Amino acid sequence: MAFLISLPSVVYGQVSFDPVRIRDTNRMEGRRTETAYSGTPYWIASYSASKLTTAEAALFDAFNMDANDGGVIAGYDAHRPRPIAYQGSNPLSGVKAGGGAFNGDAVLQSITDGNTIVVSGLPAGFKLGRGDYVEVRKSTFVRSLHRITQAATASAAGVVTLKIRFALNTQVFTLPCTVHFEKPSCIMEMDAGSFSMPKTWPNYNVQFTATELFLP
Repeated sequence: MAFLISLPSVVYGQVSFDPVRIRDTNRMEGRRTETAYSGTPYWIASYSASKLTTAEAALFDAFNMDANDGGVIAGYDAHRPRPIAYQGSNPLSGVKAGGGAFNGDAVLQSITDGNTIVVSGLPAGFKLGRGDYVEVRKSTFVRSLHRITQAATASAAGVVTLKIRFALNTQVFTLPCTVHFEKPSCIMEMDAGSFSMPKTWPNYNVQFTATELFLP
């Protein structure tokens, strides 16, 4: 049975985190081109960290064991763990427009269409930019990760309309859902055989890759 594991909390020197959209393009006579899209877009990631201490390397030893024994990863872009306007080493914080502490979690208020969502429960004036990540979560193992395509600012009531790519699957993600801006993630599986961490004293280097996994 799948269980959720977190990325070890270290400094990742190099991260690649990209969406994949399956497509087939045919170029034909008469300067005609046809492109067909298929399947569901998904995310792929690669992580590497160097000069790990022995204690940090031990975290990765345990992480690797879990990832190879049913553990699925809450994978996110470790170089972009929150909106650019709030980038830094401190997690998101503040006060929601409607009252209460804000930690990066919000509420999916409505779905206009697959590429447009309305989010509430934000601080007034909360800023989101092009390329920022947003996660829509139905349950622990059912998440959809997107990039914002138009800059937007939350209203005085803490509500914002977001344009996103790729489209949200509106058959799976129906209200109620939560929305997350602190370490927005998708469910990923470590790629078999990708983990490498040679034991070299006094420091260790680690690298691995992962691919999004769709769970019911």
